[in-house]
Amino acid sequence: MGGSETVDDSRGWEAERAPPIPGVVVVATAGQPVCRPLRLGAGLELGRDTAGLSSDDRLSRKHLRVERRQGFVVHDLGSRNGTWVDGARVTSPVAAESGAVVRGGRTLMLLVDDVQPFEASGVHASATGVAGPRLSTVFDAIARAALQAGTLLLRGESGTGKERAARAYHALGPAALGPFVPVNCATLPEGVAERLLFGARKGAFSGATDSDGLVRSAHGGVLFLDEIGELELEVQAKLLRLLESREVLPLGATRPVRVDVRFAFATHRDLRADTAAGRFRADLFYRIEQPCIELPPLRERREEIPFLCATASSLPLHAAFVEACLLRSWPGNVRELLRNVAQACEVALEAKATEVLVEHLPPEAGRAFGPRSESSLLGPRSEGSSEREPDLEAVREALRVHGGNVSAAARSLGVHRTQLRRWIERYAL
Repeated sequence: MGGSETVDDSRGWEAERAPPIPGVVVVATAGQPVCRPLRLGAGLELGRDTAGLSSDDRLSRKHLRVERRQGFVVHDLGSRNGTWVDGARVTSPVAAESGAVVRGGRTLMLLVDDVQPFEASGVHASATGVAGPRLSTVFDAIARAALQAGTLLLRGESGTGKERAARAYHALGPAALGPFVPVNCATLPEGVAERLLFGARKGAFSGATDSDGLVRSAHGGVLFLDEIGELELEVQAKLLRLLESREVLPLGATRPVRVDVRFAFATHRDLRADTAAGRFRADLFYRIEQPCIELPPLRERREEIPFLCATASSLPLHAAFVEACLLRSWPGNVRELLRNVAQACEVALEAKATEVLVEHLPPEAGRAFGPRSESSLLGPRSEGSSEREPDLEAVREALRVHGGNVSAAARSLGVHRTQLRRWIERYAL
């Protein structure tokens, strides 16, 4: 958001923990989500003899080996059921990058440059949601902001959990005993946002009756204005006055009313760019930009995915299903993942299946939007793989359109960048 005072601790552990210790994080085994960080050392052999993995009867006793060179190298040790990296079966030593998904038997792992954050905090699942190391650091920052600031700006993509973060800001601050009033500014009808927020007095307009408005309903608590960038410019001016004076003037009233309200704002937009374009008031931007906390997208905290999948399904999940969820980018983040896992579970139940399989997941689920349909971008699924092999012409086109930018091309194809790099290497693109 700019400014040296921004509260953005979501990457703090990366700077605090040096030097990094590369390793493997086991995120699921034998159908259960886990968070088991393992340091790589000179090389790490994994199998049923590994502590914590003995319950996976699909693992060989010595199943696979991971080494660290420039990146990572994954070897299959002649396992009975095979090893996969980013959805492709390992037939010879495979180079992989940090973030790659490794499957052996019914065990799923992430390769990570530093296991220390996972050793420090792991993944926690509670009634309020799931939090891995990145998100735990974010909520630590929210706890500090709740005690120090009367306003908070949350930035993050749709579905990253901004309302959950705002509720934490409310629960952890001095207004915890007061109400929490959430308002989605994008749903406020044009022309009536002022009345809904600030209230009105009888006679202020035709048919008007006395109403307190949403601001006064949050007195003593927190008013959460989601999608603040969608608020009309005229209403933004009145909101700024409220923030400065802590007084609200209902429509038709002659005297303002004092209010005690803390504010949490949220947006998925770049408010600085909107301000430069005249779509957001500069004076309001400078009033609310600090402190600002960024919520990382789900693709940057994939260790949470097996736990989230487990909460959304009443049936056991096949390891290849969870693997497919780990490999997809989920542009709609947690909300999209939970909805599609629940839908896949319903499909499995209708088919009288005993577990949720990859084929129960909609092909488009978790894929980034692009100029072409998902079915035209990826070819048929190869034998033994949870992900479909590429349409090479589609891959070449994506790389050409994005000027060789692997990350951008991967997003347009709806695959993880490490998987696209594997295709580039495998097919000498």
